Amino acid sequence: MTPTLIACSHGTDSPAGRAAIRSIVDDLRGLLPHVDVHEAFVDVQEPALPDVLERSTRAGAAIVVPLLLSTGYHTKVDIAHAVAAHPQAAAAAHALGPHRLLTDILEDRLAAVGLRDDDAIVLAAAGSSDPAAAVDVDVTVRRLAERLGRPVTTGVASGAGPRIGSVVAAARAAGAGRVVVASYVLATGYFAGVIARAGGDVETAPLAPDERLAVIAADRYRNVLGTRAASAA
Repeated sequence: MTPTLIACSHGTDSPAGRAAIRSIVDDLRGLLPHVDVHEAFVDVQEPALPDVLERSTRAGAAIVVPLLLSTGYHTKVDIAHAVAAHPQAAAAAHALGPHRLLTDILEDRLAAVGLRDDDAIVLAAAGSSDPAAAVDVDVTVRRLAERLGRPVTTGVASGAGPRIGSVVAAARAAGAGRVVVASYVLATGYFAGVIARAGGDVETAPLAPDERLAVIAADRYRNVLGTRAASAA
């Protein structure tokens, strides 16, 4: 039986943010028509991941795909603990990032605001106290800088690392014509609000909605399927 795909996100109070995340889930259902796709959350919204896993594993196997951009507390603790309660039936996929399609989306979002030669670009991430999250973000920053052929600096809203506002201020002090903040968040919500208040001259839209996010999530799901098949063989 094909494992259920549980698309697990953080959760938000923002109606626009909820709609953006739901669009990823809907796109996943279109991409994987023969897979049962369910939505779950680690905070704020219901249904909670443990409840969805409990129901899904009664019928068979389930793969949790984090609708999160980086490895961190929610993947290593919330999702990992929920999956560990069903060791024979459940598995977790990697977070969405880093992935080449995320770089594509960021490049498109920046193109939409009309980059200028004297713009400074700050990639604004949610941040985490987990060093693995910083590594994931650094990969994305490096790829974006290579794609654009210009420097990209990083600021975070929380956790370890320089705050977005301080990175924006430093770029402005260094003589940037504009400071363009590339929003490295999935949807409107708390962290998007922090980014909007960070002092940039312009901020790009969040990554969702965008059909490529579902493509990444489907890739993560298939990667786990492949690993499980190889182990069984």
